[in-house]
Amino acid sequence: MSISTVLIDDIRAESRKLVRALGLMGGALAGTDLPPSSVHALIEIESQPGLTAAALCDLLRLDKSSVSRLLRKLVLSGDLRETPDLADGRSKRLVLTEEGSRRVAAIHAFARAQVAGALDRLDPQHHRTVLDGLSFYAQALAPGQGDADHRVEIVAGYRPGLIAGVTGLHIDYYARTAGFGRSFEAVVAGGLSDFCNRLEHPHNEIWTVTRADRILGSIAIDGQDLGSGLAHLRWFILDDCLRGTGFGRRLLAQALAFVDRCGFGETHLWTFDGLSAARHLYEAHGFRLAEERHGAQWGSEVLEQRFVRLGAGTPSTA
Repeated sequence: MSISTVLIDDIRAESRKLVRALGLMGGALAGTDLPPSSVHALIEIESQPGLTAAALCDLLRLDKSSVSRLLRKLVLSGDLRETPDLADGRSKRLVLTEEGSRRVAAIHAFARAQVAGALDRLDPQHHRTVLDGLSFYAQALAPGQGDADHRVEIVAGYRPGLIAGVTGLHIDYYARTAGFGRSFEAVVAGGLSDFCNRLEHPHNEIWTVTRADRILGSIAIDGQDLGSGLAHLRWFILDDCLRGTGFGRRLLAQALAFVDRCGFGETHLWTFDGLSAARHLYEAHGFRLAEERHGAQWGSEVLEQRFVRLGAGTPSTA
């Protein structure tokens, strides 16, 4: 397919404007005294506590020496600490300090205000267009993936290997970031097994993100276990390789569209304190914190949180 040179040059011109407007021409970024690479590093480490330097290299698409230098500066500035990886003595896990967490909170506040100010100058009907356009363009620009991007898809319903695949995603992420172990894995696997036996019910559904038959993410709506009129959002997880690509947002949007079609009065989800990126996503889709309590239902004590999203009504009888 031939693409107009005029269109290509227009997109390049708009891209340059975007880079300048966001302050990416060098120097400080997002109201900080940090270069862009360091700001991006802090945000990724906040969203994935316990990230390794090697994984950060892949996320930022920077070479090992550049990432080593920026991490050293962040450690010296008091924003970051490195902890031993108990599973691999050659690696270290990256975790924000309290000072680093405060700095990232300020970065998020600055950036949200910047985006909100821009969206306020647009007609609300164009807001989703901005998000979709940026998401599609970013995925198309991603180097080294090419046709693989087109093989990533969201599939509804049961598929062979779903219970093992989704459980594996959970234990890999939460063992690394929260120290959960055998009890957590048993809870996830047991709950999924029960749920998959109830998928024929019209108010239950699960979606998985797949690529080449590998499960890379999931989300489910359980319309039975909380009682009439209540939806339970469960097993929302995304593999590290897809974080930042928009698939998490797409999964959540698809699940909530199902909720609204079924007419649930409320949607509940349980999580725990410290998962800042997930909380931002939930709140952006209408969830509000309704309850906090210390508990150990996942195998170690955390501050459990229940979020609720109000709907338009109650589900129809089936």
